[in-house]
Amino acid sequence: QVQLVESGGGLVQAGGSLRLSCAASGTIFSKKVMGWYRQAPGKQRELVADITSGGSTNYADSVKGRFTISRDNAKNTVYLQMNSLKPEDTAVYYCAADGFPLRRPGEFVYWGQGTQVTVSS
Repeated sequence: QVQLVESGGGLVQAGGSLRLSCAASGTIFSKKVMGWYRQAPGKQRELVADITSGGSTNYADSVKGRFTISRDNAKNTVYLQMNSLKPEDTAVYYCAADGFPLRRPGEFVYWGQGTQVTVSS
C-alpha cells in the first residue's frame, strides 16, 4: 500500500520561504510521477507542480519562478521549495503519486494527508 507523508508546512510572512517534504513508502518511488497540489478554502484543488521519473518538471503559472519541485529517489522523497511566498499561496498542500504501471503516467491516485501553509501579509 502506497503511503505519502508530508511535512514542512507552517506560518510564514509574505516574502518568506518554506520547504515541503513528502516521504513515500510501499511503492517503487523512482518510477512514479510525483506532484504537489494545493487547496485553499472555498476553492478547488489545483496542481502546483509535478516531476516525472526522469526529472522533468511542470509548474502552475502562479508559482513559476518562485517554487521548485525536486526529488531524491535514494530517500523516496519529493520536495517543494517555496520562495517569495504570497498570501494567496495560503492553502493545504498535498503530495500525490501516480498509479503507474496500473494507470497511465501522471494519473494521480495516491494522496498524502496534507500540510497547512499560511502566509501572512
